[in-house]
Amino acid sequence: MRVFFENVACERCGAALGFVPGEMAMAAFEIAADGAWTRLRDGAAPQRPCSNYNNAQTCNWMLPAGDAAPFCVSCRTTDVLPALGKPENRVSWALIEQAKRRMVYSLLSLRLPVRSKAEDAAHGLSFRFLEELTPAQRVMTGHDNGTITLNIDEADDARREEERTRLHEPYRTLIGHFRHEIGHYYWDLLVGGTPWLERFRSVFGDERADYAQALAAHYAAPRADWPERFVSAYASSHPWEDWAECWAHYLHIQDGLETAAAWGLRLASPGGEPVTAKPLLPHDGAFEPALIQRWLPISQFINAMSRSLGLRDGYPFVIPAPVVEKLDLVHQVVISAAKRRDPVPAARSTACNAS
Repeated sequence: MRVFFENVACERCGAALGFVPGEMAMAAFEIAADGAWTRLRDGAAPQRPCSNYNNAQTCNWMLPAGDAAPFCVSCRTTDVLPALGKPENRVSWALIEQAKRRMVYSLLSLRLPVRSKAEDAAHGLSFRFLEELTPAQRVMTGHDNGTITLNIDEADDARREEERTRLHEPYRTLIGHFRHEIGHYYWDLLVGGTPWLERFRSVFGDERADYAQALAAHYAAPRADWPERFVSAYASSHPWEDWAECWAHYLHIQDGLETAAAWGLRLASPGGEPVTAKPLLPHDGAFEPALIQRWLPISQFINAMSRSLGLRDGYPFVIPAPVVEKLDLVHQVVISAAKRRDPVPAARSTACNAS
């Protein structure tokens, strides 16, 4: 039986379910009367639920039974929450953490480092989810030295759609915010001050350009020719934002390909060979073949399906050649970072009886 990323129980056998990051798979458990969790697969490493699994019902991830930390690898990066006494804030928090877990899953599957500030004060991650209490106290979503702040209004579909329309954005989602902001974090970690910096400047431009001035100029008069060289209008504002937008887009494509592959998607290709979905892998080398041969046919199918259901395009982007070059650099940086780390198990779909 197929189970899904957010599932907490198997509808067929009644087993409790939890995602085990160290195995990159869902696992099945029996919960004893005393609250102990036992794996239903012989010989599997003992696990226990994240504190936010039992206490707040906002997480379904696990951690090794012997880990002294109360939270899973995703939840332990969250440091500041809005007032949870408000029911609407609790709903927003659950939605935000759900989107963050999907992003963290992507980072782990790419073998990128994911550490909290408590584990690595200098290079770790910290998330702050804040409520805008008054118009005078604006909460700006952004990144600063490993700390990512998110306005919890972004979890409200109606408010987020208002902002998307106001800013003339074709795409604005919770997970999109996380993918973008984490791109700034990995620029600091993997590009700034490294041998990659010279290549970055040749492809994206010189990040030493005044950032505040560049953003002010963008909001005053966005570049009319941005579709020729950038993945979004905002990407044209400054090389840092161009990188973050391309990083987000790279994760967007990788997650789409992985999901399609997990479902065994195979598309007929008029006049050519059928397209079989496969995720991006380190041995793929250059990014462009995967983009053209795998992702573009799938994205066209996604858009056709969305239109048939009366929805906006699920993939409202056009990728010009300069953006392909930028995405390829992101791919090379990710591959390089992954090679410096110990391998983790490949992501896989999991049935209850295989957990």
